[in-house]
Amino acid sequence: MGERVPLYDSFSDAYDHFVNWTQRLAYEMAFIQRQLATVGAHSVLDAACGTGWHAIALAQAGYEVTGADLSSGMIERARQNAAAMAVSRVRFVIAGFGQLRKIINRSYNAVLCLGNSLPHVLSDEELHATLADFAAVLVPGGLLIIQNRNFDAVMRTRVRWMTPQWYRQEGQEQLFIRFYDFNADGTLTFNVLILERKNNEAWSQRAEATQLRPWLSHELHRALEENGFTHCTFFGDMAGSPFDVANSGDLVIVAYRRG
Repeated sequence: MGERVPLYDSFSDAYDHFVNWTQRLAYEMAFIQRQLATVGAHSVLDAACGTGWHAIALAQAGYEVTGADLSSGMIERARQNAAAMAVSRVRFVIAGFGQLRKIINRSYNAVLCLGNSLPHVLSDEELHATLADFAAVLVPGGLLIIQNRNFDAVMRTRVRWMTPQWYRQEGQEQLFIRFYDFNADGTLTFNVLILERKNNEAWSQRAEATQLRPWLSHELHRALEENGFTHCTFFGDMAGSPFDVANSGDLVIVAYRRG
């Protein structure tokens, strides 16, 4: 059993409704595979894999893949998704940041940390432990890809609200409303309001939240170099656009473990 993970344990049943995975994977996989090719990768660890769709897509493309997540609910849904797609060349394990080397106990050509997962690491000490753990499960020269929101821009503009997401199928409707609270200690509270109804009946609603650390680009660059990574390249999205600190929606980092 994994630890209790705020937001995500209770969100695992709705998460795949919240993300258009067909569209997202069509957009992101070409970039990911180009980067994997730079190290001739054949084995990949997807850290904080969520419901497993990146790991499943990579396994379908011929990679040997492990997906890891601290949330047991997310891992159970990932296993169900893989079974539904008849994908067997992927395994899923319950393991959080800082636990990967101990629990998985093997090395990979590449580690992915996508979907704004790294900001769940809240302190400098935890960030260093997480990046050291990534390095420990990578072969020398191995590849790391991190995808976060561009918190340089978020913290400058203080924009709270994100675009609502809508899901409807066979009489079931779900509306996902996401926003930040800016906390006095420099962290963010990430809130998700979920409204649901069936067959045009009355709406039910529930709110979930989790705390994030809005890591800035220069903080991550320094921490990566201090934990054995080199040749850090920043992109502004998963299409490989240049990173614009003021305007990019994402911060995507590609880095390599020192040999």
